Amino acid sequence: MELKKLFEKFKEQKIAVIGDLMIDHYLWGSVDRISAEAPVPVVDIKREEYRLGGAANVISNITSLNVSADVYGICGNDKYAEELNRLLDLIHVSGKFVVPDPERPTTLKSRIMAGHQQVTRCDFEKRHFISSYIEDILLKKIKENIKNYSAVILEDYNKGLLSDRIITETIKMANEHQIPVTVDPKFKNFFSYRGVKVFKPNFLELQKNLGIEIQNDAELRAAAKEIFHRINPEYLIITRGEKGLIIFNRQMEEFIIPTFAREVFDVSGAGDTMISVLTICIACGCSIEESAIIANHAAGAVCGKMGIAPVTQKDIELSVEYNEMIKEKTENDL
Repeated sequence: MELKKLFEKFKEQKIAVIGDLMIDHYLWGSVDRISAEAPVPVVDIKREEYRLGGAANVISNITSLNVSADVYGICGNDKYAEELNRLLDLIHVSGKFVVPDPERPTTLKSRIMAGHQQVTRCDFEKRHFISSYIEDILLKKIKENIKNYSAVILEDYNKGLLSDRIITETIKMANEHQIPVTVDPKFKNFFSYRGVKVFKPNFLELQKNLGIEIQNDAELRAAAKEIFHRINPEYLIITRGEKGLIIFNRQMEEFIIPTFAREVFDVSGAGDTMISVLTICIACGCSIEESAIIANHAAGAVCGKMGIAPVTQKDIELSVEYNEMIKEKTENDL
């Protein structure tokens, strides 16, 4: 599908994102001395910044592409909950269903940056699963709204939102309304996502959850077969960093798509961008291959930005144009 026509269809979609919401906190500065107290650099802080992270970054990518989105998640009863809600308001989410959980803080990842180099990261979080009370609140809201969505994204960072009950009941509701569900899993409840449209682990997550080390293509295919046997997604997409990604369908046909990153400054958030764009394209009626290609262009574009940053339609256009130019030049040189 031509990009211009596809972007027009973006406006017709509405995506639900259900997952672990976070704030990415950046302290930007410079280093010119070592501490007298310990052999560590002293960072002179020049600037402080808060950005949406985790499932909230997925939402940020979606709205940045002029697509309507609802968010479901949790936060703490603290000042960072106010910041999270403020940041969500700034990107104009259409529906905000964020439940305060008194048993945990709002998840915050604080990064100290010296120039373009990350010096250290401090995480403020609790990772236990949500209570049945919060499950009831969220599932009630999802049930009320599910028929309004073009697609649902389950974005798991293992911070406790995506319990087995939230996962299974959400998938059941979506399937009853023939709404595609895409999944970005982590480690807990990895095999709970039965019957989804797209299951998208990265290479490390696949190996760790299957308890194996994959060393060749035959072992990768065997691992893919095991995933289909245990959770039976319509498509399995395995992301492999600089090697791009590989798609398997239920017939075990495979499609390999290379990475499109021009420069890599920071891979943070690339997976969030990938699942966002992939899901929007599927909702628009694109094939799985076309959706994955466009999503890979989007993920490659954000790798050229420092820190967590959403993708734009212009970013995707520029990536496609650049790679077409390189392809044409290569063919002419042969």
